[in-house]
Amino acid sequence: MNFFLTDEQQALREAVREFAEEEIAPRSAEYNRRHEFPRDNFRRLAELGYLNMQLPEKYGGQGLDWVSYTIVVEELARACAATAVIYEVHSSLHSEAIYRFGTEEQRMRYLPRLSRGELLGAYALTEPGAGSDAAAIQTRAERRGDVYVLNGQKAFITSGGVADSYIVFARTDPAPGHRGITAFIVEKGAPGLRFGPPERKMGLHASPTTAMYLEDCRVPVANRLGDEGQGFAIAMAILDRGRVGIGAQAVGIAQAALDDALAYARQRHTFGKPIAEHQAIAFKLADMATEIDAARLLVYRAAFLLGQGRPCRREVSMAKLFASEVAMRATTEAVQILGGYGYMEDYRVERLMREAKVTQIYEGTSEIQRIVISRELLRGLREEAAVR
Repeated sequence: MNFFLTDEQQALREAVREFAEEEIAPRSAEYNRRHEFPRDNFRRLAELGYLNMQLPEKYGGQGLDWVSYTIVVEELARACAATAVIYEVHSSLHSEAIYRFGTEEQRMRYLPRLSRGELLGAYALTEPGAGSDAAAIQTRAERRGDVYVLNGQKAFITSGGVADSYIVFARTDPAPGHRGITAFIVEKGAPGLRFGPPERKMGLHASPTTAMYLEDCRVPVANRLGDEGQGFAIAMAILDRGRVGIGAQAVGIAQAALDDALAYARQRHTFGKPIAEHQAIAFKLADMATEIDAARLLVYRAAFLLGQGRPCRREVSMAKLFASEVAMRATTEAVQILGGYGYMEDYRVERLMREAKVTQIYEGTSEIQRIVISRELLRGLREEAAVR
């Protein structure tokens, strides 16, 4: 058991941190204030080779491991959580779905361009009536010769309307349940595809979120991802990767909150000494640091297991659950430590607290993660009983 990063992983962390601190962090507040998509950040991530870094070089990646990928997400989130989620959805939900389940023709058609930043990828599973219960989606896909015709509505699409390519899930079998769901690669500009205006959200203002409307949207059969009826399995497998990414985002947000709280507590004086030396504040900082370290280790363990191809649904859900809960606690405590200043928009912790909340919601709520964990625990008990 080794708790140390490799030399290559440590060098990657230092390089991404330097880039994020120098180029992303200074512009983050303004991008979010203006609700502006951080196009320059995405362009620079492509230029530096960070997009799809987990993919083989054949498809434009670097062939790096999943721990390295989570390090990048964490460092980006520490500087700008909106940029981090755009990066995460593009790399782990969209590109990874094509790599793992696409044909070689689909891989070569999309992945190199996605890796170069010529295309931005997104993911469309959630619907107004189907969030946590993904098997309840109602969007329909009917095959007509060499095309599928899609009709339905999707909700909460990260990079909606901005992205160039979307993984869309629709029902090819009207029977209820997960067996009739199929996945498609739908390109922006497809006939019958349109988007609603950006949602007005609590946080992540630089990451646009929209509804998607499919009205007799025609998608070539060549753009079907996997076989008919395989969509639900694809969605769940890809969400495992996405949840590790969101766990890393949560760790980055929490670390940023600790950074700001610690810096403030060292320079703010009351009763003749820095507030960091008052036990009430010192203990808050200690608890924040301990929980963030624990969350980071859970995320790295899940990423390592993913990279090894080992079953790890329980570990993934534990990492996402705990990291998101820690992010919420750490940002709340950071606001408290800064006092009145923490409540002001001029100080970053106010934005961090709003950004942390969504990590408990998207890509599987905390309640869903607890369901997954408990099911995996019970399955393990049944398997042990069967062996006996």
